[in-house]
Amino acid sequence: MTTATPHAGMSDYTSRGYFARAEAWLDAHGKFGWIAAMVLGFIVFWPVGLALLAYMIWGKSMFSRSCGNMKGFTMPMTKSSGNAAFDAYRDETMRRLEEEQHKFESFLKRLRDAKDKAEFDAFMDERERKTTEA
Repeated sequence: MTTATPHAGMSDYTSRGYFARAEAWLDAHGKFGWIAAMVLGFIVFWPVGLALLAYMIWGKSMFSRSCGNMKGFTMPMTKSSGNAAFDAYRDETMRRLEEEQHKFESFLKRLRDAKDKAEFDAFMDERERKTTEA
């Protein structure tokens, strides 16, 4: 029997518990590893399979990489429709949508950065308040 080797970024692999190691091993094998474990869980003892299914759906966000969440994905539009006016309209619309997506992602980044700064400032204020009280 071979043991699973940790993938990159798993330096604390051996110090973690059994469930964390099993999760890391299944993650290294991708969705098919999780599905195989779920099927085996149903075969061995159905509540185990059900628990794995629930964990895969809600805990691991297994289906978060669906079509609606493909970051950076652009539809290749190299095939011409045969109508030059439509092709120009389609290309301009795609360019505009990509630009809007970029602006929205920039907005979200600025929003996250502002939130991070506010949280850090609150932490520093609390820390300073505690040191002055002591």
